[in-house]
Amino acid sequence: QVQMVESGGGLVQAGGSLRLSCAASGNIFRINVMGWYRQAPGKQRELVASITSLGGGSTNYAGSVKGRFTISRGNAKNTVYLQMNSLKPEDTAVYFCNAHIAHNELGSSYRYWGQGTQVTVSS
Repeated sequence: QVQMVESGGGLVQAGGSLRLSCAASGNIFRINVMGWYRQAPGKQRELVASITSLGGGSTNYAGSVKGRFTISRGNAKNTVYLQMNSLKPEDTAVYFCNAHIAHNELGSSYRYWGQGTQVTVSS
C-alpha cells in the first residue's frame, strides 16, 4: 500500500555533514507527521526529529541533536529530509524514516517505516 524509500546514509568523519532523504508513495490521502528515528547496536530505537503537516510544520527534536540537525518537508509534501551537521561518533546508527499516513478522509492514520539507512561517524 505504501512504500517508504530512504537515501543519503554513509560514512563521514566527525564534524562532517550528511543529508538523509525519504519519499513516501502509494495509497496516501494525507500524511500527518513524518519523522526520523535511529537505532544504534544494543540500544532501543529513538526519535531523532519529527515534523507535522499542519500549522506550518511544527518540529520536534531529540535533545542530543538539537541545534545540529534540521528536519524539513519537500515541496511535494510526501518527502522529508534530515540535514545532519556537526556529526559525532555517537550519532552512528541505522536511521529510519517514519510517517503517519491516512488512506482516506475518514480513516485513522497508520504508521509506516522505511527500510533504514546506515550512518557511520568516525572519530
